Amino acid sequence: MPNIKIFSGSSHPDLSQKIADRLGLELGKVVTKKFSNQETCVEIGESVRGEDVYIVQSGCGEINDNLMELLILINACKIASASRVTAVIPCFPYARQDKKDKSRAPISAKLVANMLSVSGANHIITMDLHASQIQVSNLAHQLSHSISILQSLV
Repeated sequence: MPNIKIFSGSSHPDLSQKIADRLGLELGKVVTKKFSNQETCVEIGESVRGEDVYIVQSGCGEINDNLMELLILINACKIASASRVTAVIPCFPYARQDKKDKSRAPISAKLVANMLSVSGANHIITMDLHASQIQVSNLAHQLSHSISILQSLV
């Protein structure tokens, strides 16, 4: 049975620490930095081989930077042979763009969900989906992933 490792993105380290404390775990070691051209660089500071990894990163604040950091963190863990990677996203990025309301309008929330899947996320735990009919929920059928509601940590 794999062990659980929790990593924090830079969007909300306090929340990540509270989750780890509540579970009686320590946060995993991760270093995030920016290159001079503002590209994000992420280094996982410990082995995740065969582990059940949870990455906590919110989709608020610098939303595009936080989303890219999350995608890179997920991919880094997957490449490092994590058994399963779960993205804990209290505020889902682009959740307000959850349906096609005009012709030629993108469904950006679905795009974000697809990017999370392609980066290697096995599961997504989120709280703030803009509407109950959000088209991101089709991700469960398309990609055999689950979207769960994280309420006990509010």
